[in-house]
Amino acid sequence: MNESPHLLHPLKGKRGLRRIANAAVYSARGLQAAWAHESAFRQEVLLSIVMLPAAIWLGTNWLERAFLIATVVLVLALEMLNSALEAAVDRVSLEMHPLAGRAKDMGSAAVLFALLLCGGTWAAALWARFS
Repeated sequence: MNESPHLLHPLKGKRGLRRIANAAVYSARGLQAAWAHESAFRQEVLLSIVMLPAAIWLGTNWLERAFLIATVVLVLALEMLNSALEAAVDRVSLEMHPLAGRAKDMGSAAVLFALLLCGGTWAAALWARFS
């Protein structure tokens, strides 16, 4: 057969506006699932509701505002990726396995690095604003 493998799968091969519409639906489902099943994501979203407007006030120019906003968005994105990784690992097996544990721990560490970057960036901006 000369067809591409992705064209043989019914969920692959969509193009144009249909692909964009499907992607929007999948993204909305992902956000809804993260909100429903991940308490850390809910906490970070609630914090971002305060932090994103505060970034506009705290930043003294568009670049500072962009960095402050980007660090908050990075935390949310990595939290969702970590949750997706954990769900995929759990889907394969709930058995305790060193590789599964390593994968989950690395995902958690990625979120930790994002939180540290966010906290450090915000601390520096607050220091600069109020010192």
